[in-house]
Amino acid sequence: MKIQEILTKSSLEAAPLLLGCYLYRKLPDGILKLKIVETEAYHQDDPASHSFRGMTTRTAPMFEEGGRLYVYFTYGMHYCVNIVVGQKGVGEAVLLRAAEPLEGIEVMFNNRYGPVQGPTLYNLYNQHITDTNVRGLTSHISGITDIKNLANGPAKLTQALGITDTSLSGKMLNGSSIWLEAAKEPLKASDIVASPRIGIKEATQMPWRFYIKDNQFVSKYNKNHDG
Repeated sequence: MKIQEILTKSSLEAAPLLLGCYLYRKLPDGILKLKIVETEAYHQDDPASHSFRGMTTRTAPMFEEGGRLYVYFTYGMHYCVNIVVGQKGVGEAVLLRAAEPLEGIEVMFNNRYGPVQGPTLYNLYNQHITDTNVRGLTSHISGITDIKNLANGPAKLTQALGITDTSLSGKMLNGSSIWLEAAKEPLKASDIVASPRIGIKEATQMPWRFYIKDNQFVSKYNKNHDG
C-alpha cells in the first residue's frame, strides 16, 4: 500500500499499517533512516487524545489533512512526534513510539547523547558489533551503547531524529526534511500485536497500541497480548 493511501485512513487503520514503513530525516550531518516498529492511535473521540477537547493552537495540526507532523512537548522535558492521518477537520494522529535505526546511526548517537558523549558511545557501539567480547564496560555504558535503546520510546525516537522543539509541528511530510516510505512488503496480521497504550490516564484498556511481534526495538512488550 502506498504511503499516501495510508495517510488518508483513520488513526486506528493507519497505526498498524505504518508498522514496517521507513521514516527519513534529512539533517546537515546526513540522512537518517529508521523502520517504524511501534505506534499508538489517537482520535478526537478518544478521551486520551489531545484533540478530544477540540482544536487549540497546539493541536491544530491534528485537524489538518493526513501527511503532516504533530510534535508536542510533554512532562516538561520531552518531545514526541506524531503522524497526522485521516481527513481535514477530524482531529487524529498516530504517535510514533519506537523505531529501528538503519542508517545515520552515528548521527543518532550524537543527537541522543550530545556532541561530546555521542561519538564516544558510538565508537563503543562499533566495538560491540565488531568484537562481541568487549570487556570493561559497566552495565550502564553497555546499555546506552546498545542500538536497541537508541529509539525504543517516543522521547528517545524524537531525540534520535534531532527534533528538539515543536517547529516541525504542522509541517508536511514532503521529502524536504522528513518523509515516509512504504514498507517493502506489508506485514501479515499475525506479525502485529495490539495492546493497551502506555502512559495515559484515560481509555487505558483500549487496544490501540500496535507493534511488530518479537521485534527487539519495541519499547515494551505486553505479555498478555503477545500470544
